[in-house]
Amino acid sequence: MHELSVTENIINICSEEALKNKAIKVKEIKILVGELTGLIPESIQYYFDIASRGTKVEGAKLNIIKVPFKIFCNGCKNTSIVNRGVFTCPVCKGSDIKILGGNEFLIESMEVD
Repeated sequence: MHELSVTENIINICSEEALKNKAIKVKEIKILVGELTGLIPESIQYYFDIASRGTKVEGAKLNIIKVPFKIFCNGCKNTSIVNRGVFTCPVCKGSDIKILGGNEFLIESMEVD
């Protein structure tokens, strides 16, 4: 259910930016959602369609890009995309890893009229 508050924040941020830039309407919003965030893109879209009514972002295309969970192994120097919950290198099975991606959640861009 935390998708609702996240979606409301997206709407507020984009509405404020549109107002600051004297935009008439927001046409598209591109967001990055990392696999580790636990956010469900379909839920974000659902809440967006409802919560954006009557705002400058109503009717905008919400382009949600899923970012995979990506790690770097300090042991064998391998970079891998792994499944959520896997914190070992698939090559050497080592656990000395650094998370490179998958925890992102951000508005990457916005297209306006």
